[in-house]
Amino acid sequence: MKLIKTENDSNKLFQIQPEVIKTLRSGGLVVYPSDTVYGFLADAKNTSAVTKLINVKKRPFGKPISVFLPGFESINEYVDTNKKQQSLLEQLLPGPFTIVLPSKHNVCSYLESEKGSLGIRIPDYKPVQSLVQAFGSAVTATSANISGKGPHYTIDSFLKTLSKKRLSQIDLIVDAGKLPYNKPSTVIDLTEDSIKVLRKGDILLTDLDEFESSSPKQTRKIAQFIFKNYLLTSKQNSVFVFLEGDLGAGKTEFTKGIGKMLGVTDIVSPSFVGFYEYDISDCRFKKLIHFDLYNINDKSELNYFNLETFCQGDNLVIIEWGQKIKGLIDKLKKQTKIFYLQILYQDKNKRLIKLKQ
Repeated sequence: MKLIKTENDSNKLFQIQPEVIKTLRSGGLVVYPSDTVYGFLADAKNTSAVTKLINVKKRPFGKPISVFLPGFESINEYVDTNKKQQSLLEQLLPGPFTIVLPSKHNVCSYLESEKGSLGIRIPDYKPVQSLVQAFGSAVTATSANISGKGPHYTIDSFLKTLSKKRLSQIDLIVDAGKLPYNKPSTVIDLTEDSIKVLRKGDILLTDLDEFESSSPKQTRKIAQFIFKNYLLTSKQNSVFVFLEGDLGAGKTEFTKGIGKMLGVTDIVSPSFVGFYEYDISDCRFKKLIHFDLYNINDKSELNYFNLETFCQGDNLVIIEWGQKIKGLIDKLKKQTKIFYLQILYQDKNKRLIKLKQ
């Protein structure tokens, strides 16, 4: 077993890529960081490599294991999709999701379910994306842990769970330091007509464009996912986001999640001043404008803000209590792209976040 430390340096992960690929091509088993937790990587088409992984992990044969794919263009090499499924995949991937679809049986059969389905992943994490693309074929995407035990965010905690015999079967361990505490991917079964969630992760999709949050942290992560997959990819220069929801539903937490993506960490609700404006660098948006209309009760007060001026330029405009300006929406639609988000109470901790365009 060889251990390589990269110390939270993504550049070092790219530098050691040839050695990782060489290990995978020789049928070796690798422990590697991902966008969620440390994972076991093995050539998904190599039966002996997959068998080694299953033995080390003490995973029962017949229990499926998902795979990382080289890229979106390779999906149809491994699984069958229809137009509806393809559309959903385009919204979810890359991201913290494992999508279960009918397999085309181009991987080791031990990775497939008894029904012949296969879980696929394209993570939003450049070191893994680049590695699998360079390898050119599917690689296993399962957490580096003993089956039934919790995932690992440090190599030290992982090593404490292994016997010398099991450790000797691992060919290479890449220690990238302590990973951010993210849940393993959300597993979504698309083999039937309706979406079925098999495992809950940080981003829980309940339906197309509907997300479930059980904490402020999850609300922020959902906001970051929506930002990357919807707001950032909009073709219009300026984008308006109308947030609707009761007091305390999580509108400001949602905005904080987007702010973090933009390098803005000091976001507070502008309830008493109307709005705050933040400069942004290294993004197609140049400014984040955050409105809170909670204290606006008269339509004439809205004229003070002159919202139409923010349609000009590369602005991301987030408006809490957006329902208060429904009369202006048709006028704004002609000048900018508008997204609507409802944050609805489900119970004390749970929120349903609905996205409309």
